[in-house]
Amino acid sequence: MKNCQLTIPSVVFAGQGSVEKLSTIIERESAKHVLIFTDKGIRGLGLSKPAEEICGKYADVTVIEDLTAEPAVSDIERVLAEVKSQPDLIVGIGGGSVMDAAKLASIIVGADYTLRDLLKDSSIAHKQTKTVMMPTTCGTGSEATCNAIVAIPEQESKQGIVNDCMIPDYVILDVNMIAKLPPKIIAATGVDALAHVVECFTSKKATKLSDTYAKEGARKIFHNIRKAYAEADNLEAKAEMMIGAFYGGVAITGSGTTAVHALSYPLGGKYHIAHGVSNAILFAHVMEFNKDACEDRLAELCDAVYPELSGKTVAEKADCIIAEIASIVSETNIPTSLKEFGVKPEDLDFLVEAGSQQTRLLVNNCKELSLDDIRYIYKKVM
Repeated sequence: MKNCQLTIPSVVFAGQGSVEKLSTIIERESAKHVLIFTDKGIRGLGLSKPAEEICGKYADVTVIEDLTAEPAVSDIERVLAEVKSQPDLIVGIGGGSVMDAAKLASIIVGADYTLRDLLKDSSIAHKQTKTVMMPTTCGTGSEATCNAIVAIPEQESKQGIVNDCMIPDYVILDVNMIAKLPPKIIAATGVDALAHVVECFTSKKATKLSDTYAKEGARKIFHNIRKAYAEADNLEAKAEMMIGAFYGGVAITGSGTTAVHALSYPLGGKYHIAHGVSNAILFAHVMEFNKDACEDRLAELCDAVYPELSGKTVAEKADCIIAEIASIVSETNIPTSLKEFGVKPEDLDFLVEAGSQQTRLLVNNCKELSLDDIRYIYKKVM
C-alpha cells in the first residue's frame, strides 16, 4: 500500500439534538467571544436560534448573517471587515458558502496576510481561531474539508483555497437542521455529496484511507437520497444523508474531486448555476466519458453499494453506477440541460477555455481531458 494521509475534524457530534453539544465545546475552549456565521435565510427559519441561545449563555456573541450564496472575493472581504475583534471560537451554521466563509475567517482574522494573498498562495495560511461547523444541507461536505471556494468575477469562474489548517475542529451533524429542508435543496446538495464520493473513489489520488469513507458515503447516499427527497418526515434517511455528506468531505480531503467539479466551476462563476445543480448536470456524462479508464473502480464501488449485484460483470457493474446517478438526477427533478439557464451554443468556447483552467481538479481525473474532450462533454448538456 502506498503511503497516504488523512486529516479529519478532531471531534464530531451526530444525532438529533446534538446542537446541545455546543455548550461542551464552548466550555472546553473557554470561549468568551463567539463569532457565528450564518445567512438571513437560515436565521429567518430559526435554524440558528438554538445555537445562538446556547452560545449566549456562555459568551458574548457576534452574528454575521449578510452572506451571499456562492460568494465572490469582495463578498468575503466585506464580511470579514465586519469582524472588529479576535474571537475565541468561530461557528459556521449553513450551507457550503457559509461554512467556507467561516473557515476563511478562522485563518484570516488576526493574520498578517489577506484573502487575496491566499488566492496566490494558500500554503501561507495558519489557523488563528478554532471552528465549529453545523451544516444545514446534506451535501457540501465543507464541514470536513480543508477547502474554501470563492467566485472570481473577473475570471467568470471559481477558485479553491486549500490548506489543512482550515479543517474544522468540531462538527455537529444534527438532523434537526435539515428536517424541513425543501426537497429541491435536498436533491441538489445530495447529488453534490454523491459526486464527492464517486469522484474521490475514481480519482488518481484515491488512497485506502479515502476509499473507506468514499465507499461508506456512497452506500449511505445511494440508498437514502430518494427517500430523503420524497419523504418529508423521514429523519432517518436525512440523518444518513448528513453522515454520507460528511464522509464525502473527508474523502475529498484525502483524495480530491475530478472533472465533474472542475467543469462545473465556470457554470457557477459565469451563469450562477447552483453548485449542486451544475455538478448534477455534468455528473453522469463525465463518468460515462471516464468509464473506460475507471471501469474497475466503478465496479468495486458497485460491490460496496449493491452487493446483491456481485454476479454481474465488471462492465455491467460500472454501467449500473452510472445509470443510478442519471436515475437519481432524473427522479429528483434536477435540470439536465444548460439551456434552462440561458447558456447558448456560442458560449461553448468560453466554457471549454474556462473549464480547462481548473487544473487543480483536472489532474485528479483518471483520464486526461483534451480541449476537444471538454468540448464534447459540455456539448452533451447543451
